[in-house]
This record gives sequence, C-alpha cells and structure tokens, in this order.
Amino acid sequence: MRRGRRLAVDVGDARIGVASCDPDGLLATPVETVPGRDLPAARRRLGQLVAEYEPIEVVVGLPRSLNGREGPAAGRVRAFAGELARQVAPVPVRLVDERMSTVAAARDMRASGVSAKKGRSRIDQAAAVVILQSALETERGAGRPPGQCVEVVV
Repeated sequence: MRRGRRLAVDVGDARIGVASCDPDGLLATPVETVPGRDLPAARRRLGQLVAEYEPIEVVVGLPRSLNGREGPAAGRVRAFAGELARQVAPVPVRLVDERMSTVAAARDMRASGVSAKKGRSRIDQAAAVVILQSALETERGAGRPPGQCVEVVV
C-alpha cells in the first residue's frame, strides 16, 4: 500500500462530494460538498483542495450501470476528470468504479439516523467516502493503484 493522502470526488449534476483519507490510507472521511452546476468554478475549488491536502492522487468515481456499461453520465464524468487532471497535474487522477456508492451512502446515513432532508446536503460527501474507502481496500488487496489513470492531454 502506497503511503499518502488521497482525495476522492463523487461528481453529480448538482453537487460534487469530496472525501479524503489519512496518510496511511486507513480511513476515508468527508471533506465538503462543492456546488457542481458551474463546472469551471467547481474545478477551481477542487484545485484549491488538491493544493491544500497535497494528495498523492485524486480518485474520481465513474458511474456505470449494474452490468458494467457506461452511459451518458460516465461520459460527463470522464470529460470532467480529464479537465481536472490537466488542472492538478502532476497529481494523478484515477477513475474508479462507483457502482452503488450513492445507494450505500444513503443506506448508511439512514441507519445512523440522518433524515433524507438533512442528508441531502451530505449524501455526496458520504458517496465520496464510500468511493475512497473502496479504492483503498482495492489497493490493499491488489497491491496496485485502483482503477484507470486519466491521461493528461496537453
């Protein structure tokens, strides 16, 4: 397992959840929810978070259907990740499968007693936590970085 903090991003249409982990990669925790309707502003804020947290990589959740296919949402996330990778280079950006992350986050929040109304503002952060925790566990098990590295095209 590589040592170093990571940031995870759950890209949604309205909001972008962000999570981070400790330098040992043991525990993912929520950071903030970035408004997502203004994508250039959202990428600027994510760039600020990368500068602040100094991660070894940024993990972006790639939405796929249950059968593994990619739809229009995955295309938007790929484009967003490409722009983000250019912005935060040389910090690598990796795409990881995020199937069911929002469902798992919502379930966990309900189980902890957070109402749907109050949870709406935090669900994206919780989904980013699920994405990052899964990526960390994948790396621990496989012994290599999770997902696919986004190539920076200049």
